[in-house]
Amino acid sequence: MPRSVNSVASRERRKKVLKLAKGNFLARRNVWTVAKNTVEKGLTYAYRDRRAKKRDFRSLWIQRINAAVRPQGMTYSVFINKLSTKGVELNRKVLADLAMNHPEAFQAVVNAVK
Repeated sequence: MPRSVNSVASRERRKKVLKLAKGNFLARRNVWTVAKNTVEKGLTYAYRDRRAKKRDFRSLWIQRINAAVRPQGMTYSVFINKLSTKGVELNRKVLADLAMNHPEAFQAVVNAVK
């Protein structure tokens, strides 16, 4: 009995990977083995960086809040501590947005916790 191979499924699988490799340089976009490795590594980076992005943004928000409360004579840690003791339920994302785009509103929050 002859060997049976599912060439339709194999071709579809290769086409899917080559489509994901589109935009790469030279053999990385059209040579199956190279493209497969490139796509696999790219998907690994994508998974990792979806998590790293959350850390990066939190760090950015903290820096913005710290820069905004320094002229008020406070540090970031003191400000966050006073927020929690006063029971103000604003997260860092909202506080950073207020500090950047609505300084008078941020000033009101700072005055409320002083």
